[in-house]
Amino acid sequence: MGDNDRGRERDLVLAPNEFAFISDETKGNINVYVGPHKTSLANTDRPVVFNYETKRFDRCSLEQAIQTMAVAPEGWYLVLKNPARDGSHPRTGALNNLPELEVGRKVNTPGPVSFALWPGQMVRVIQGHHLRSNQYLVLRVYDEEAARKNWKDAVVKPRENEPGAPEEAPLKPEDLSLGATLVLRGTEVSFHIPPTGVEVIADAERRFVREAVTLERLEYCILLDEDGNKRFVRGPAVVFPRPTETFIERYGSRKMRAIELNENSGIYLKIIAPYEEEAHPYKVGDEVFLTGREQMIYFPRPEHAIVKYGDQEIHHAIAIPAGEGRYVLDRNSGQINLKRGPAIFLPDPRREVIVRRVLDPRTVQLWFPGNQEALAVNQNLMELKAKGGGDHLADNAIQRAKREEASARAQAPAPAPVPQGFGGDDFNRRANFTPPRTVVLDTRYEGAVALGVWTGYAVMVVNRRGDRNVIVGPHTHLLEYDETLQALELSTGTPKTDERLLRTVYLRVLNNKVSDVVEAETRDLCKVKLTLSYRVNFEGEPAIWFNVENYVKFLTDHLRSLLRHAVKQRGVEDFYANSVTVLRDVVLGRQDEQGKRPGRLFAENGMRVYDVEVLDVTLGDAEIAQMLLEAQHATVRQALAIASERRRLDYARESESTRASVSELQASTRLTELAIRLREVEKQHEVALTELRAQGEAAAARLRLEADEREARDTLHEAQLQRQRAEAELALEMSKLQLDQRLAEQEADVRAVVAKAEAVSPELVAALQAFSDRALTERVAASMAPLAILGGESVAEVLRRLLKGTPLANHLATVEAVLDE
Repeated sequence: MGDNDRGRERDLVLAPNEFAFISDETKGNINVYVGPHKTSLANTDRPVVFNYETKRFDRCSLEQAIQTMAVAPEGWYLVLKNPARDGSHPRTGALNNLPELEVGRKVNTPGPVSFALWPGQMVRVIQGHHLRSNQYLVLRVYDEEAARKNWKDAVVKPRENEPGAPEEAPLKPEDLSLGATLVLRGTEVSFHIPPTGVEVIADAERRFVREAVTLERLEYCILLDEDGNKRFVRGPAVVFPRPTETFIERYGSRKMRAIELNENSGIYLKIIAPYEEEAHPYKVGDEVFLTGREQMIYFPRPEHAIVKYGDQEIHHAIAIPAGEGRYVLDRNSGQINLKRGPAIFLPDPRREVIVRRVLDPRTVQLWFPGNQEALAVNQNLMELKAKGGGDHLADNAIQRAKREEASARAQAPAPAPVPQGFGGDDFNRRANFTPPRTVVLDTRYEGAVALGVWTGYAVMVVNRRGDRNVIVGPHTHLLEYDETLQALELSTGTPKTDERLLRTVYLRVLNNKVSDVVEAETRDLCKVKLTLSYRVNFEGEPAIWFNVENYVKFLTDHLRSLLRHAVKQRGVEDFYANSVTVLRDVVLGRQDEQGKRPGRLFAENGMRVYDVEVLDVTLGDAEIAQMLLEAQHATVRQALAIASERRRLDYARESESTRASVSELQASTRLTELAIRLREVEKQHEVALTELRAQGEAAAARLRLEADEREARDTLHEAQLQRQRAEAELALEMSKLQLDQRLAEQEADVRAVVAKAEAVSPELVAALQAFSDRALTERVAASMAPLAILGGESVAEVLRRLLKGTPLANHLATVEAVLDE
């Protein structure tokens, strides 16, 4: 780097409105150079800046040492610390040596003003304070003498109030005492620049102008004074605090709403200062429960303190539906009463507290078996009671715990969307129907303990005074706080034993069913096991139903004794055959004339056994059981054999009757066939005779015509013809006689066949058929004899030719014998 460049780096050039601090290391002085100015720095000159925090001069580069002048335009002012004693400022365009400073003093200089700073001075540029009517400034006097001296030099523009508005008293120099805090309201001035000796105190957000509280109707604010007193201001109003007052904020807001009450809500107040209202004096310590019946809108006052339980200010009434109730503790007497619904109940917190009854898990399982939701609710209540301590669990503590749990689960609200679009007035109408406000009541586990007794069941309610009351279902009963349920311990198992008892509060009074197994011994020392099921009802006065704690054991023990005695009086065979009747007679009594049994009544607790089911009867000795089983099997086999023989007899009777009827029908059929065949033969004979007669007449005619020619032949043959005619007539008469005789024989045979139907056989039928064929053959042969004579052939030849290949050919020998005779 050349000498010229290094020289230029040591040149200090300041423009107008600029200044720089240069430290002379040989003397320790710090000079002020104010522009416009140019100078060359010596090697012993060092640029520095004043550090406001450490109050020391820090070395820096030449560029960093150049600073701008303090400038306050019109309406602004400068707060200068450590002013020069003579009030001078560094001259422009020259080198200035440090004068004597008044270290620790402050000076307020209103604008317009501009000057450079002496080394060690600090300045702050502040805009003048513009105030609206609902704004104010908090002033503090830090230099009493300067404040009183310069108060007339303060820049103040008074506000022009409306006609008739109250005028505020202006501040006077006498009010400016050291350390005094003043409030300058926007209703007094519209613009202010404090003089020297007075400073404006900024709020927590470093703002000088503070907002007053603008209250509307139904709004109020609370101001706390340094002496501990509170001031309550109601709207509409603009509230400015006094110098010693501060606003009390709640949930980040200095404005609060008046408390709205109605007939079903109220607030619990404590009197902390005596006062009198409407000629009624109130003393310290009095308690008031103010509801909407007395005052619909409540504004707090200094004499009142709200008694809160947790964060609950307003006490609301609760809805008690029909069939439900709430336990109310009297804080003065300690008595717990049951408030029954339907009602809207607003407890007075001065003496009434709604309490919850906590049931231990064993009681919950006993009273509400299988209800896991009720068990979980009571376990949560027990945990809350253990945390809070005490003998009772207040309902407001439970509600507070629920709210805390709900708030812990709640998510942070989403940021509000930035409005867009049209910026004027508009009407925003919903696109859908807005339903009316709906209240959902879920008070199953918030009120008194309610028992729903079902049909056919009963419970006994006992209080601590010893009173007893039996509730018979169907019914819903609300338990008083000191009421509990009488428990029963019932034997279980089959047979019923006391090894595992069933603990319950519900007694089944209708259609109850008790099963048991009874072991007994017969007269002949045979063990039997009886499986029974009793049907039980409870009758009469309900107060005696719970007199026996274990009615199952009481019932089964008594009936076991009776049954064992009855079984002992009978032998095993007799008892086994009549077990159901014997057992029902013992348990239910004998049947009356109408066939009804009286049942067995237990006068001790009104229990009546109206029916019994014999499910099984088992013999203890397997051999005897097998013998009885075999005897029964033998009896059954004999009965089955007799029945089988009877069926065989009936079958034979019916079979033979059917067979005889069949034979009769067959004989009748054959007779009919023979008669038909007889008529056919007669017709055939008549036809044959007619034909022969016609043929004879024809032959006679021919003979007469040929008489002359054959007269000699006729004479020769006349004797032969006469002989043959006589033989034919004789044969015809013999055939007729034989036929009549055969018909008579056949009729006799038919009658014999009908009389002896059982003796009919296929051989006899064949013989009859052969006989009939033979007779038919003989009649046909006799009928054919004249034809054979006329043809010049023998009868045997004619028949042999005609009957060849038929069954009648076998009887041809018989016909030939007849013709030879």
